[in-house]
Amino acid sequence: MKRRSFLKKSSGLLGLSLAGGFPSISAAGRKLPAAERIRVAVIGVNGRGNNLLRTFASMKDVEIAGICDVDSRVLNRRISETKKDGRHNPVGLGDFRKAIDDKNIDAIVLGTPDHWHAIPTILACMAGKDVYTEKPDSHNVIESCTMAAAATKHKRVVQMGTQARSGPHMKEANEYIARGSLGKVRYATAWESMKQGSLGHPADGPAPKEVDYDMWLGPAPKRPFNRLRFHGNWRWFFDYGTGDVGNDGVHRIDYARWALQTGLEAQGEKLPSLPRSVSASGGKLYFDDAQEWPDTLMANFDYGNCLLTYEMRIWSPYKLHDEAEGAAVYGDKGYVILANGRWRAYRHGGALVKESSGGSNLDQTSIHVRDFLDCMKTRKKPAADLATVGHPSSMLCHLANASWRSGRTLKFDPGTTSFKGDSKADRYLTRAEYRAPWKLPKISEL
Repeated sequence: MKRRSFLKKSSGLLGLSLAGGFPSISAAGRKLPAAERIRVAVIGVNGRGNNLLRTFASMKDVEIAGICDVDSRVLNRRISETKKDGRHNPVGLGDFRKAIDDKNIDAIVLGTPDHWHAIPTILACMAGKDVYTEKPDSHNVIESCTMAAAATKHKRVVQMGTQARSGPHMKEANEYIARGSLGKVRYATAWESMKQGSLGHPADGPAPKEVDYDMWLGPAPKRPFNRLRFHGNWRWFFDYGTGDVGNDGVHRIDYARWALQTGLEAQGEKLPSLPRSVSASGGKLYFDDAQEWPDTLMANFDYGNCLLTYEMRIWSPYKLHDEAEGAAVYGDKGYVILANGRWRAYRHGGALVKESSGGSNLDQTSIHVRDFLDCMKTRKKPAADLATVGHPSSMLCHLANASWRSGRTLKFDPGTTSFKGDSKADRYLTRAEYRAPWKLPKISEL
């Protein structure tokens, strides 16, 4: 199938349906000589998406070819800002599928809400494009598994936005752990302990005339517009976000999982790709507002040969190990504290033996984007490769959310993509349905 015909065969607001299945598209993609500029389309350019747009636009070998957003106010502003340096002349788009269908675009960058990560990523992989997607990888378990399968099958470079994977201080910390400095490692933990404000209970109202609200909803259920569920605040609602565990928690969980994996490998063991069981408890114990996800959560991930835990209190201003958000990995000879811009190593007994900083979050994002672009040219795996890094870390968030919503310990079977012996909990693996005409493909359809 010619790539120009892809949009005509895909689903969505152009009045065409995916009901007949997904097209078979060559995933070879355009070959990129090392010196050639990479043509990028950025989808979702408010908030974090704007940061990504600016970072990609700053790269000398990048051409911002397209900018897509459902809010024309945001779209027009970003187009104007991007054109200022004279290097970029992006086309404005309201429908992301036009970017996927454009044979002259090499990569898709997703700064969209969580519920709009999976379908664009999968369609882009099928169309032979590489993808940079914000974290977490998706909205739910099945989406995560399907995205990883699409990236693998079509041999695409897909980088997830856990930018600390490219941070020099995180690499240095894991090099320290890899030398066996902690002794026998069996436990890691991650946490969020930061005071956030109440969302309140604003009333529904009409969507701004500049917003394509139906497109913004996409596969999510139809419901009235509410400013609380729009720009930024969408992450606190079941239909669109993954709560704080998928917002900030995925970063800290990834710190812990990486360090735990490194510690086990240093002693000749492996960390399984997924835990054998997950249990999570918590709830809305502090805020009286419209938020649906918990403000307090404790999660346990049992890997059999080790344990990883996560705790979240978005009402608490109290630090752990002198960090409001971070992770720690423990061995019988010492432990390491991992934070946004620094790491510290302690011996048995608590003596500080090493401390190092690694720059700002913005610095890490620039390095992370650079890594993605370089891997597009070399076809090597990026630092936060979706299939091997982003997917396993995101799955911990999705599984914790499923355990909390079901109220019980869950054992996930990746072979059947279901919970062992708990068909009732399977309802939390994915959406009850994807709002027509949108559809998530089955792995067999990729």
